[in-house]
Amino acid sequence: MFILSVIRDTIASIGRGAVFMGDVLVCLLKGRVRWGEVFKQVFEQGVRSLFIVILVSLASGAVLAMQGRVMMERFGAKEFIAQLVALSLIRELSPIFTALVFSGKSGAGMAAELGTMSVNSQIQATRTLGVDPVEFLIVPRILACLIVLPILVVISMIVGIFGGYLIGVHEANIPSIYYINQTIRCISFVDFFTGFVKMFFFATLISWTCTYKGFFTSGGSMGVGRFTTQAVAMCYVGVIVSDTILTKIILTFWGN
Repeated sequence: MFILSVIRDTIASIGRGAVFMGDVLVCLLKGRVRWGEVFKQVFEQGVRSLFIVILVSLASGAVLAMQGRVMMERFGAKEFIAQLVALSLIRELSPIFTALVFSGKSGAGMAAELGTMSVNSQIQATRTLGVDPVEFLIVPRILACLIVLPILVVISMIVGIFGGYLIGVHEANIPSIYYINQTIRCISFVDFFTGFVKMFFFATLISWTCTYKGFFTSGGSMGVGRFTTQAVAMCYVGVIVSDTILTKIILTFWGN
């Protein structure tokens, strides 16, 4: 009976989530977008995550270069450190690291904020005032996430490559111009396309999950913490699993 109950609740949650996203799409298709709220959310979400994204990206690029130096020097190929750092960050690490950081910072913030409004009946109050809560609260947050996360990913790529550059030039003694040229030459359209697809998919997944969990939070203050934790955990699992699937699909159809 317990297993049947879990299956039933899971199916009901998926159905409710699909209806929830359908309401969001209806607002978008009808042009019911409050751009003032969108830009406000862009600022809040971006500021929440920018510093830690920069820190994580700089450290990731530097660590890649340090580890790459150790491995490449064994084979007398330390000049390939630039390619290792750039391709690893652009194709894989920057999108997934930024998505995870964004989930833990801005995603959790969205879920907690909406969850607090839900348990305090503020969402119901917007309906009483004749305002669609999906249009007023959800659509701006989802659109802001779709704008902010790609920008953060691009910043992560640039900062990460710079971190690798610092190690490559000052520790591996690779000439600066050579490192920059190797970085530029190794990046192709497929590399950007891979990161581009992933960043928008992750943005949709995170914004949908966190706003949905926050919107339907129940159980008082303890419920806010529980639903926020669930939202972040679901984002982490979703990002990692979807990254594996997307990578396989992209490599299958667009080569390596």
